[in-house]
Amino acid sequence: MTQQALVLTGRARLARRAVERAFRTAWQRWPEVAAAPDPVGWVRAAAHDYALAPWRRPFPGLRTAERPGPGTPAPAPAAPGDHALLEAVLALPAPYRRALLLHDGLGLGLHETAVEVEASTPAATGRLAHARECLAERLPELGLAGLPPDRQGAVLHARLGALTASRPVVPPPARDVRAGAQRWTRLTTRAGFGAPGLLAVMALAVSLTAPDGHHPPPRPAVAIPSAPSARAAAAPAVRPAHRTRRHRAAVRRTPPPGARLAPDVR
Repeated sequence: MTQQALVLTGRARLARRAVERAFRTAWQRWPEVAAAPDPVGWVRAAAHDYALAPWRRPFPGLRTAERPGPGTPAPAPAAPGDHALLEAVLALPAPYRRALLLHDGLGLGLHETAVEVEASTPAATGRLAHARECLAERLPELGLAGLPPDRQGAVLHARLGALTASRPVVPPPARDVRAGAQRWTRLTTRAGFGAPGLLAVMALAVSLTAPDGHHPPPRPAVAIPSAPSARAAAAPAVRPAHRTRRHRAAVRRTPPPGARLAPDVR
């Protein structure tokens, strides 16, 4: 599985980390994995999903060369043909790369490949055909052009098998992986139970150290105008004198209704 992840990603440390995480997840969810129709496929799918996660491949051209970490030996110089094949496989989109590895590299059927990549059988067939066309166009020396699909699969199965064999890896002992999974499970379980307990202790400490009562700050007094007295309310409003004279003059100038205006005779 580490060799498969290495072919998918081209990064030794990421391949090892993906496989270790897949086995650790399988140990944590062992009742589900044990009841699965294909436990090996479950672990393989978990490793491939982690290795091909979208957030792990942004700007591949800007990524620095990966140095082998402890326990991961530096890969031996590959043959020119294997190196060209690996570069061509890594140039494929991730879904096509995965379908090619599962069907032509591992020998899974189209239906099993579609189930593992969570796609329909026609979609998986289209991805596989597209991947083969890209490899035939980029590597004419493979001789894939003009061959029937079953013959193309046989050629790629042999070449991908040689490619994975040229990338030796040293997997960690199963006992160490299981011990690490158990340790991680205990850590996550304690964290899950410890976080609510810590919040409860903090809430209790706040309630004990807080003052006994809460008194809101006094609000400033607002002066409310007093209601007018009854005598003032009953008193008639006094109009200005000039406005009264003006009103009387207008009334005198206004003719009564129905009056006829006589011409001004001199």
